[in-house]
Amino acid sequence: MTAQSSTQAATRPVVREGAFGHATGLACRECGATQELGPHYVCSECFGPLEIVYDFPAVTREQIEAGPANIWRYKALLPVPDDIETSPNLEPGFTRLLRADNLAAELGLSRLWVKDDSTNPTNSFKDRVVACALSAARELGSKVFACPSTGNLANAVAAAGARAGIKTVVFIPSNLETPKKVNSAIYTENLVAVDGNYDDVNKLASEIAGEEDGWAFVNVNVRPFYAEGSKTLGYEIAEQLGWRLPDQIVIPVASGSQLTKVHKAFRELVKLGLVEDKPVKIYGAQATGCSPVSEAFRQGWDAIKPVRPDTIAKSLAIGNPADGIYVLDICRETGGAVADISDDEVRDAIVLLARTEGIFTETAGGTTVGVLKKLVESGVLDPELETVVINTGHGLKTLDAVTDLVGPAATIAPTYQAFVDADIV
Repeated sequence: MTAQSSTQAATRPVVREGAFGHATGLACRECGATQELGPHYVCSECFGPLEIVYDFPAVTREQIEAGPANIWRYKALLPVPDDIETSPNLEPGFTRLLRADNLAAELGLSRLWVKDDSTNPTNSFKDRVVACALSAARELGSKVFACPSTGNLANAVAAAGARAGIKTVVFIPSNLETPKKVNSAIYTENLVAVDGNYDDVNKLASEIAGEEDGWAFVNVNVRPFYAEGSKTLGYEIAEQLGWRLPDQIVIPVASGSQLTKVHKAFRELVKLGLVEDKPVKIYGAQATGCSPVSEAFRQGWDAIKPVRPDTIAKSLAIGNPADGIYVLDICRETGGAVADISDDEVRDAIVLLARTEGIFTETAGGTTVGVLKKLVESGVLDPELETVVINTGHGLKTLDAVTDLVGPAATIAPTYQAFVDADIV
């Protein structure tokens, strides 16, 4: 591997016409300056974050419904080519939206839905964003598909790269949960453990992206494309509700990108005339051990103060969230909030969801369900409004979080009398 100068690494690639679908360029969220589509993630004028902009065609519900049962049914609204389905990929998305009446009754809600993304190919929502990043990497001629990750993203990148036949390298904190390490290493021989937290790993990835030619870091130099994959969560929720928006939604916050993109998806659907416009309150969920956005919301700050993560919710453990400030803006503008809960509350919420709805969530989902519970109990969230909560990953990835909470009700001899004596039910 030969190091290249940052100028060489930023050489503009030659891409085919229509490589990014109906995307027309990149625009800075801060100053509005525009750039051509390419492996860019910061504004050349003010160094603000870049967002993909589009010139959408007319799209009908019928056209979408006739598409495949994965995220490519929304390809006209994503930065991907029209022939995206012909390229080997994991075909993520169109996961179930479950009416959660048992959990609703437990929490005192009238109508509750769980958007369960644990059924994606590598059991987390990250398969969505990685699919869009992989498309961009292909079109840009990248030779290495890579990422810094708190676990789920590493799983998704390694698996998607294997399916696509592209070399993958994934970087993770060395103290990551063992199941997530194994779930990455099974797909790639290039799993790199870094001594440090996610922010340290992300800093290293940014340095490599600036020096190495041909590397596509999904959440660094192709981040604008990657982030658009989260919009499909919003599209699916609206479609699965019968082409309407929920009254309120609770979303986990790590970098904050998922929340901002679900909000963007709702606004795009309204603009395209696919759903009726209505107010949607958006709530963000964090674990107390890494809650810089929640703290800023609580204190009324307009900036995010970075923190050193210390929580079992490692997939949310980003102490300096790139989109945190935009999460604050959206939650405030929509009449929502950002809240946090303790690790013990995260564990309890994992068990609660499993025993009411039969869904085993990881710590991020436990955080989201736990924050939903807190918001209802504190009167911040209206229990009479239709609510959606997002489960982003499967609990088999974070078994250690609940190992001490669950287990056999009793150990008995293999006799009926022993069963009777144990008084199980």
